[in-house]
Amino acid sequence: MAAPWVKEELATADLQDKRLNDLFQELLTWWSERPRASIPAACGGYAEMAAAYRFCDNDKVTLPQLLAPHRAATLQRIAAQDCVVLSQDTTELDLTRPDMMVEGVGPLSDESRVGAFLHAMHALTRTGLPLGTVHAESWTRSFSRTPATERRTPEYRAAKKKTQKEKPIWEKESYRWIEFLHTAHEVARAAPNTHVICVADSEADIFELFEAGQLPAPGPRADWIVRACQDRSLQPPEENAVPAELPPSAATRSLLKRVAAEEVRYTAAIHVRGRKPKLPTRARRQPRESRDAEVEIRATRVTLRPPHRPQGELPPLTLNVVLVREINPPAGDEPVEWLLLTSLPIDTAEQIREVIACYSLRWMIEIFFRTLKTGCRIEERRFETLPRMLNCLAIYLIVAWRTLYVCHLGRSCPDVSCEVVFEPAEWKAVYRVVRRESPPATPPPLQEMVYLVAQLGGYVHKRNAKPPGPQTIWLGLARTHDFALCWQLFGPDAKKPT
Repeated sequence: MAAPWVKEELATADLQDKRLNDLFQELLTWWSERPRASIPAACGGYAEMAAAYRFCDNDKVTLPQLLAPHRAATLQRIAAQDCVVLSQDTTELDLTRPDMMVEGVGPLSDESRVGAFLHAMHALTRTGLPLGTVHAESWTRSFSRTPATERRTPEYRAAKKKTQKEKPIWEKESYRWIEFLHTAHEVARAAPNTHVICVADSEADIFELFEAGQLPAPGPRADWIVRACQDRSLQPPEENAVPAELPPSAATRSLLKRVAAEEVRYTAAIHVRGRKPKLPTRARRQPRESRDAEVEIRATRVTLRPPHRPQGELPPLTLNVVLVREINPPAGDEPVEWLLLTSLPIDTAEQIREVIACYSLRWMIEIFFRTLKTGCRIEERRFETLPRMLNCLAIYLIVAWRTLYVCHLGRSCPDVSCEVVFEPAEWKAVYRVVRRESPPATPPPLQEMVYLVAQLGGYVHKRNAKPPGPQTIWLGLARTHDFALCWQLFGPDAKKPT
């Protein structure tokens, strides 16, 4: 039987077959109750397992169709907010199998690893509460017919770079960032009373994206924030007026030097998380220790000089820029530096803080991808073809959102009744197991219940401890289902067999 929240989430599902709609609800219920379990273990029986694999192999089922009801429910949650941040990013789905080749996959960073790419846009409130996936697309690359030894030569790389530059933007993979910005504009029109802000990391530093953010269109539009990855050229100084009080060096054609010459608007202390290098060749991905850093914030308005494109000239674009730069970084550590390009206003310190705060929520989509891969183990699912895998992925995208939603809802709405999320059998069983005492007559607050669930997943609840994270929540939710089932069968409210 489908869980109540599943019925609400999939209320608008239409797979052109009532049996498919019902099975969709059943699969989402089973897989959300045991997100880390294998599909046979999560389904609980041979008939259920066979039905799950047939569902993913059905020609009537596709990733967009499966995400459609979740998107509709997400838009309803967005419309209830004053301001929403849409974070978009790309992740690899590594489907390399030592004993088989999944049909339809392509190479990833190199041809020794195969799989597909997933680009998703996730909606968040200003407090970081996940509202759901607005849009997701997957694609693969083609295997090269050129021998590997030839691909490593400077001549081949130079020719490939030249060919890539001559391609129109709509034929490049990077066009997805622009398409998803258009999706953000659609969300803004669907929720006209909500301020929609689309944020993206440095891979979205594309001139055509900035142009797409300023093109005239009917109805509300989304604002945007992009972290720059390059020091762009500016229009001549007469088109970038320099305040008289600034030094002559401010009259420069360099974006970075121009904003760095501005006076400091304010300073702030931020906590910098430590990291291990993913790509050692990139300075911005070098390892660093966790620390509290003091940063200076500058901001200005500039007009970017358009880059050359073989397909035609682009217009100059005027936009706002915010520079966050660390003061006196530790020796041997790369200084923290964010160069943020945005359509949001920057006239006051409060408006600048809003830009930085919204961009800071971008990392939540990385947590979402981690939940999808580690919590739901999507890359470990065994399917013979990529389309079947993508249908499975669509369901686990909803499971991953639900896990993060429960995790953060306890922080955003700590005092509401836990029954807004948990069924009576769930909270009563967990309360009895963790507290070792009879559950109260009144449901406990949601925050208390989230902490109890997290304790089932290994969270240590002590004074001054950080709130539970997604990992302890997804582990705790799996045990919550098992205890709730036992409570329904053998607890005080269980019906005696006749």
